[in-house]
Amino acid sequence: MPQSTDDRSPFVSIDDVVSRFAAAGYITDRRLATTVFLVTQLNKPVLLEGPAGVGKTELAKTLAAVTGRRLLRLQCYEGQDETRALYEWDYGKQLLYTQMLREKINDIIADAPDIPAAVARIEAHDGVFFSDHFLVARPLLDAIRGDQPAVLLIDEVDRADEALEAVFLECLGEYQVSVPEIGTYTAKTPPYVVLTSNNTRDLSAALKRRCLHLFLDYPDAERELEIVRSKKTGLPEAAARQLVQVVRGLRELPLRKSPSISETIDWARTLTVLGVGELDAGVLADTVNIVLKYERDVQRAAEVLPRLVDPNRELPGANHAHGHGHGADHGHRHDEHAHAQDDEAGGRTARVAKDRPGRHDEGYYGAPGPGPSRRTEPGQGQGSRSFAALTRRRPG
Repeated sequence: MPQSTDDRSPFVSIDDVVSRFAAAGYITDRRLATTVFLVTQLNKPVLLEGPAGVGKTELAKTLAAVTGRRLLRLQCYEGQDETRALYEWDYGKQLLYTQMLREKINDIIADAPDIPAAVARIEAHDGVFFSDHFLVARPLLDAIRGDQPAVLLIDEVDRADEALEAVFLECLGEYQVSVPEIGTYTAKTPPYVVLTSNNTRDLSAALKRRCLHLFLDYPDAERELEIVRSKKTGLPEAAARQLVQVVRGLRELPLRKSPSISETIDWARTLTVLGVGELDAGVLADTVNIVLKYERDVQRAAEVLPRLVDPNRELPGANHAHGHGHGADHGHRHDEHAHAQDDEAGGRTARVAKDRPGRHDEGYYGAPGPGPSRRTEPGQGQGSRSFAALTRRRPG
């Protein structure tokens, strides 16, 4: 396939996307590279949905970097109104100019016979005060009327109110913005538009219809390792490979917030700074707060890290001697031992299942499946793992 001769030009092929993104430190799979290529060829926005921290925002930044376009970012939040997204009038500047031009205004209305006539004369000049000179462009309008091509990132669109979501439709559908006092601005060079969503709510069909769609999941083990390598964290290869497996094991726990890819990279850099060349449960427990942000998650992880670092390790108390007296709780301990054995078998099964594509789809709001009814409570959305017995015990 022909390759682009200009690193800042549009892509000439899917392979061109892969190679130029990789050169910028963003590792793509074939499906993601195909979507990026179509964005640039079809001039259609793309909606990226999926868990936080899988590279949705970073994709827009990299797209801007490798194509040489300006990056314009609109960070959405609850209660945001259209003046923060489209444009607003600089009323202070208008008032200042009115004061400065007061004498000229007096000259215009000096011989007006009455108030209606004076108002009519002022109306004939009101276009002076409603022009580009007093218009403050926000990201959407800036992307449309700007002289330089842009990448427009509408980040966390699911956090915006539905009313603001409706405002996006004209921009996304026709690449134009209407300003009632002036007219309609249409983009000379349509921006590349990337919308991201963490699926805190479902988006309207009208918005989705205007976009290409891609659900970004956590990558498989080899691709995540490749991402860590590309960031040049300094962690030895064997330790980096083991760290990726530990992070993937943590994601299978019922955590309130699962570790993101960027946090995996931060953890690798942290271990490098500490001079760690070989992983052990102790140093991981001391630094697990790099990837886990809630105390309960940290406690749960600390209890299973020995097993994640060394799958063949036996937890203290797993073997029971039968020479002791049979107290009142002896039967309970045998039951607990049986459960631990069952959970170990289930844990091995879960580790094998980690490479199953789409493993995070179950119960994830907005993921492929029957729909919002699959939504789960916080801490239950990343799948279940058979660590129940492991989390009941702390390693000795």
